[in-house]
Amino acid sequence: MGSEQMASAPTGRAALPAQSPHHGTHPPAHPAPATQPDRSLDRVDRSILRLLQQDGRASIRSVAERVHVSRANAYARIARMMEDGVIRGFTARVDHERAGQSATAYVTLKIVQNSWRSVREQLLDLPGVAHIALVGGEYDVLMLVHTADNRALRELVLGSVQAIPGVLSTQTLLVFEETDRVPPA
Repeated sequence: MGSEQMASAPTGRAALPAQSPHHGTHPPAHPAPATQPDRSLDRVDRSILRLLQQDGRASIRSVAERVHVSRANAYARIARMMEDGVIRGFTARVDHERAGQSATAYVTLKIVQNSWRSVREQLLDLPGVAHIALVGGEYDVLMLVHTADNRALRELVLGSVQAIPGVLSTQTLLVFEETDRVPPA
């Protein structure tokens, strides 16, 4: 992954602290209530999401100006999308090789039927696990991992993942190059 996918250098703006809509930062993060009704997203909401996916550090003021709404409106929309669980948080795009994680792989797992929840909890505790998905098809679980090197990857898969009760088999797909898709402006 090239440096063009790396997050920009700090600009002195804080992206996550909760402040009033007049200070230009993001609203507080709250987990979505389990009974929250689904609210549809309109064109402005989708534009806000696209902007935040491009730059999670964008200020409320900048977002509001770019989608042509007031800061209070942008703040309320972002807060609503966070409350509804549409926005789950803000994160940095990382060049894993430059961050000292030169081995990246997708690991597929076959697991014992009905063991997904317990296997998932144990996988989440492992270092380097970036993403886990229950999938349909030949395999049951697809997992993305980043490790320091191939030796650490081997230890993770052969020593840790395969030792989890409920894991029947694994297959490791080494990633040679990766590119993150950033939504177009």
